[in-house]
Amino acid sequence: MAVDIGVDRRALWRLLEQIERHPEWMVDAVAIRFVGAQRRGVGTVFDCDTSVGPFRLTDRMTITEWRPRRAMGVRHEGLVTGEGRFRLRSRRGGRTRFTWEERLVFPWQFCGPVGASVAAIALRRMWRRSLRNLKAIAESAD
Repeated sequence: MAVDIGVDRRALWRLLEQIERHPEWMVDAVAIRFVGAQRRGVGTVFDCDTSVGPFRLTDRMTITEWRPRRAMGVRHEGLVTGEGRFRLRSRRGGRTRFTWEERLVFPWQFCGPVGASVAAIALRRMWRRSLRNLKAIAESAD
C-alpha cells in the first residue's frame, strides 16, 4: 500500500525513525517495548502488542534494514511471522511517496492460508487507516 505525504523524506524519516511512536499512527499497534538499549538501526529488537479485531498478540520484531530517508525493514517473529518494509521516495513539490509492504505467514491456529485470506481484508483496511493517520501526523508536524 502507498500514499503521498506532503512533507519531504527528511521530515517523514524523522517521524518514522522514532519506532516508539509507531502506535500513534498504526491502528493495530497498541504498545512497543524495546528489548535491550538499542532504539534505532539494524538489530533493534522490540515487542509490539498488536490488536486485530478480537485477536491480541505480542509480535517480536527485529529491524533488518535501516537506510535513513529511504527504507526500514522488519522481521516479525511470533505467532504471525514474516517481513515488512517501509520505502520512501521523493515526489515533486517536496512530497514523499510512502510504501508499506508486508509478507506475513499465519499459523494453523488462524486457519493457515484460509485465515490469511480473510485476515488480509481486515489488515488492508487497518493499513489504509494507518497510512491516513501517518499522513495527518506528518503533515501537521511540518
